[in-house]
Amino acid sequence: MKKDYQTRPARSVHEPAGTVPDSVTVAMADLAETLREGLLALAVGTGLQVMAALMEEDVTALCGPKGRHDPARAAVRHGSEAGSVTLGGRRVPVRRPRVRTADGGAEVAVPAYELFASTELLGRMAMEKMLGKLSTRRYPLGLEPVGSQVDAVASSTSKSSVSRRFVTATETALAELMSADLSGLDLVALMVDGVRFAEHTCIVALGITAEGTKVPLGVVEGSTENTTTVTDLLSGLRDRGLDTTRPVLVVIDGAKALAAGVRAVFDHPVIQRCQLHKVRNVTDRLPDRLGSTVAKRMRAAYHAESALQAETQLEALAAELAKTHPGAAGSLREGLAETVTILRLGVPPTLARTLRSTNAIESMIEICRDRSTNVKRWRDGTMALRWCAAGMAEAAKQFRRVNGHLHLPTLRRALDAHITKGATTDNYAADVA
Repeated sequence: MKKDYQTRPARSVHEPAGTVPDSVTVAMADLAETLREGLLALAVGTGLQVMAALMEEDVTALCGPKGRHDPARAAVRHGSEAGSVTLGGRRVPVRRPRVRTADGGAEVAVPAYELFASTELLGRMAMEKMLGKLSTRRYPLGLEPVGSQVDAVASSTSKSSVSRRFVTATETALAELMSADLSGLDLVALMVDGVRFAEHTCIVALGITAEGTKVPLGVVEGSTENTTTVTDLLSGLRDRGLDTTRPVLVVIDGAKALAAGVRAVFDHPVIQRCQLHKVRNVTDRLPDRLGSTVAKRMRAAYHAESALQAETQLEALAAELAKTHPGAAGSLREGLAETVTILRLGVPPTLARTLRSTNAIESMIEICRDRSTNVKRWRDGTMALRWCAAGMAEAAKQFRRVNGHLHLPTLRRALDAHITKGATTDNYAADVA
């Protein structure tokens, strides 16, 4: 600290915390041991000295220069006590300065200390490390080296401490996911699917907006993908402000429970069944020599120029299979019209690649599964929800806009026209009846 500390103006208390002083002297003699441990350990030692200078600068701003009497001062120095700050995913003990009001009636916070003592980073790092598949026992090995002197006195790296912080962080992630306001979300497409963690099934929803961005919407837990669980999930989205009155393209894997739940909540859902699931369901009922041929013909039909052509080709294929492989034929005919919805809507090929299957939501689900690989015992449904929500948040960091997103406004208009046409047809049929 410079020798003019008693005459230079004190930093205003209105300046932001952590403002670097004009000059900070680093005691290199105190860092001699860290020099042998590398540059990072040296930087940590230097940083701790700078932090102490920042705290002293804040104390000077609150109480005035040390040794100068000021009858109008609002706070006074009150010595120091043991404290700790967050450093690279661990807690490190320091001496924290104390300040009290001039009348001694209350403690005054030192902004720099409050900033460095925050534990928010600890929870964030615990979640990042564990989602990166680092176990709680090996958590210290994933931290940056800060020097043996600091490591010897560091805390908050034990298995139980890391586990508690991870639970808190994932509880926050789940709460944020399930409380997010959806009233400003303009959804064009919605995907719903399930992921299983031991005995618990989590149903998740992924939205695609008119701008082409993918948004994790929510998650619920149940024993199976049943209609009640799906309805609860979608009703929760509606309660959080999601507009369920506008037509939306809903992409599902073909499970009847998913379709029933969607129809129960949305006023005008237009359902597209995953074509990849349909091909797999049919070929699983066929011998290998025939399965590849049938799969090739189904894929060709799904790329037909119109929905009518696709349905004609698929129906012809089902008729051929009906006698020799009735199970495959029945699977092919089940929900056949809903597998060509994107053709009926005239979705361009680039956008159709995204919407013809549930790959987008399954990619998110795969990240949830992958991040929870180290979990050996699923205690309850709440634990499954926490891990799933954390995985969804992690997946969202990797999201990009969907292929063909420039065609989404066209899809919106096609959905509106499709619903209007359907309503007109229904009214005509009622009049005739």
